Amino acid sequence: MYKIAKYNGSDKMCDLICKNYQMLFVINRFNISLGFGDKSIDEVCCNNNIDVNTFLTIVNLLIDDEKPVFDVNKKLSIDSIISYLRNSHKFFVDFKFPSIRRKLIESMDYSQNNDVSIVIIRFYDEYISEVKKHMEYEESKVFPYIKSINGDVHNENYNISIFQHQHSNVDNKLSELKDIIIKYYPTSSSDELNSVLFDIFTCAEDLASHNNIEDNILVPIVMEMERLNMLKYEK
Repeated sequence: MYKIAKYNGSDKMCDLICKNYQMLFVINRFNISLGFGDKSIDEVCCNNNIDVNTFLTIVNLLIDDEKPVFDVNKKLSIDSIISYLRNSHKFFVDFKFPSIRRKLIESMDYSQNNDVSIVIIRFYDEYISEVKKHMEYEESKVFPYIKSINGDVHNENYNISIFQHQHSNVDNKLSELKDIIIKYYPTSSSDELNSVLFDIFTCAEDLASHNNIEDNILVPIVMEMERLNMLKYEK
């Protein structure tokens, strides 16, 4: 039995955002601008040429802590999901990661905690390099592969299970970073450091949500696409 969705198309978009502030990330990645008044989710999605079922599936997945039993028969837009994930990559790489690094540098007292400060920045830079490689792999290999299935191209050398097995949880190392700062970086003035720690916490949660969408929406859909595509070639 599938659980009843928390939000549906008749709910107001402003209620969704006000009760779940993290949905600001979601509407941004769907290229939805603020200023939608009292319009429903259906109306806002329609006005922005967004598949409402795809939007609601992502929203309800992120709001619900439990992993869903995904209905592969539910019609979702694979193009919208890929666009959403690509916009997520752009947000992390072009905005969020540089912003956190800048705030980290500004919050460090290099005169008194030089060694620890250097370790923290180096750890962060290594993390950024790792996560960029992960996202570049998705951009260069996974997404084009999915597009090829959507175009009925049969590929015997790759399948989505390869991605699933090597899909790393890129949020884990960011969690390690905040642990290092909290445990080993003493400071007399904590306002700036607390602010960047808050950014690291929210970024780690956002990355976990990103992985959640890939694992529980993207992968099941692509597996079903592969199955249907294989049936065509077996006939």
